[in-house]
Amino acid sequence: MLLSRTYRPSERLRPYIRRFYVFEAELPDDFVIEDFLLAETAFVRCLLKGEWVGEVAPGEWSRPSKTLFFGSNQYPFRVRVQGSFAVAGFAIRPSAWRCVARRPHNEFVDRLIPMEELIGLNSAGMLQEVEAAADDEGKVAAMENAIWDRIQELGRINTDAAMAQFETIARTSSTMMVEDAAEQIGLSVRQMERRCKQHFGLTPKAVMRRSRFLDLATAIRGFSTPSEADLAELRYFDQSHLNREFKRFTHMTPGQFKKAFTPLQTAGLKLREESLHED
Repeated sequence: MLLSRTYRPSERLRPYIRRFYVFEAELPDDFVIEDFLLAETAFVRCLLKGEWVGEVAPGEWSRPSKTLFFGSNQYPFRVRVQGSFAVAGFAIRPSAWRCVARRPHNEFVDRLIPMEELIGLNSAGMLQEVEAAADDEGKVAAMENAIWDRIQELGRINTDAAMAQFETIARTSSTMMVEDAAEQIGLSVRQMERRCKQHFGLTPKAVMRRSRFLDLATAIRGFSTPSEADLAELRYFDQSHLNREFKRFTHMTPGQFKKAFTPLQTAGLKLREESLHED
């Protein structure tokens, strides 16, 4: 039902962008998908087709623009789409946050806003070029050009090397203690907390907690096959701890999550696993 295609950025943008993607589905006009996102990185989506909305406040659904910025998530962010849809977008590396944005990421966690409100990209021009593109290659090229122009405008070419290291740790060693991660990177825990809030939007502990959950969710959905030793590390202390984490990150019990229809969230897990093996 949902077709997803992902693309690596060009060499010049690889330090800044984790992935480009195109999602699309042909559905009956009255078919409604209500799902949630749990994003590790900030990302941008160009809405090319379909009626997309996000829950910007309890019970309040909105689509403030056709070119949307989503902050990373500490809680599940509910979204809804009706009928056929198509989107194109990209995920921003946390270590590159200061290269595209003037304000710290923690101001935008769990938020949905027009892209130009945050990073000032020429969203109208970019959207027009993406919509006019004949294929995925043209869509990606249009987004790449807009991103590169923004980086040049701010003049911040250098990414944060320490945060790049922590990004790798969070994605490959989600059970590592924060103190050990800070020592490996060469920062004090306090320095790491300050830098993480600026770039990831969350504390290091919250980043690792979310990564650990996503590792387990990816295994449950069948996109990864961790060894018994790795799976044992991912397991929680007891059933109540497991239930608590699922409630926090999905608003469901583990049993409900296993049975739930979550095509958008599932596509995000698939993208996460694919990009992990290509970095």
